Amino acid sequence: MPGIHCFTSVSCSYLDRAGVMAETVRRHHPNWTLWLLLSDDPPPGFRLDLAASGFDHVVNSRDLEIGDYRSWAFSHDVVELCTAVKGPMMHKLLAEGADAVVYLDPDIAVFAPLIHVTAMLERHSVILTPHVTTPETTLGGIHDNEIGSLKHGVYNLGFVAVRSCGEGKRFAAWWRDRLIQFCRDDVANGLFTDQRWCDLVPALFRDVGVLHDPGYNVASWNLGSRPITIGPDGVIRAGGEPLRFFHFTKVNSVGESMLARYAYGDTEVFELLRWYRQRLKANAPQGIPDRWWAYGTYSDGTPIPRSHRLTWRDRLDVRTHFKNPLTPGIQGFQAWCAAEGIT
Repeated sequence: MPGIHCFTSVSCSYLDRAGVMAETVRRHHPNWTLWLLLSDDPPPGFRLDLAASGFDHVVNSRDLEIGDYRSWAFSHDVVELCTAVKGPMMHKLLAEGADAVVYLDPDIAVFAPLIHVTAMLERHSVILTPHVTTPETTLGGIHDNEIGSLKHGVYNLGFVAVRSCGEGKRFAAWWRDRLIQFCRDDVANGLFTDQRWCDLVPALFRDVGVLHDPGYNVASWNLGSRPITIGPDGVIRAGGEPLRFFHFTKVNSVGESMLARYAYGDTEVFELLRWYRQRLKANAPQGIPDRWWAYGTYSDGTPIPRSHRLTWRDRLDVRTHFKNPLTPGIQGFQAWCAAEGIT
């Protein structure tokens, strides 16, 4: 399919991951148009080298025509914000003439052409990948993956593809609207950022495709049923099929322990991990402080607690009174939170 646009959504601290994603997509799909969606302001003195980044275009999420953007962004932590803007960006690209839009998380690397995605886009409006595609056989797997899917979403939204057709555009508009208002990490109340919303997609929209091929969206949670092998021919396979893309989620924290748990002693997946860390180093931009996020602090440098964001998001009276949560001084929202004991 011609005219495929692919984008990812990041803060500056994930630019190394986005670089790996871009270089691997470019290797296998050189004709795709690549977009970087940035929900951040770079630190002083840093300039993104677009040519070196591997992307064709960069868009700042404040330019997505989201009303009262600064106040809206304040009500999200960094993960919520980078996922909340995915719907508006997808809608924008379809509205501007893309034949199809593919979203990939920045911590994904592509290892072979996504031929099943391009084929399915010829006949499906939306394509989703489930977290798991075969029943778990252990109690631990049931808790981690089947119950985990019931809590966090059946489909992993590190990937979603949409065709520019009536149903595809209708989905993009719906997803944009839901994420602008309800992109929340609130599992207890049935929400997990953008993912739980897409549990509804096969019921609400027609011609939705579910991609079951084990080579797509391989990750720590489904590794038990998709073991990684590297053949004498050098082909990397997952569950016996060519590995299309691997999702290196949280590889430096809980994700790595999950890899070890579901590798069942196999070592090939750690060859992928070693390669990925090398590519991260090669793509790491200079001049980005560790864990940088411009929206993470008040003007005096104090980190914004999640409790402040939730208070701002959930209380209309507070938003009505303060207008701008970032206004400094003794009459500002930050001072009011301190006086109210909101820490």
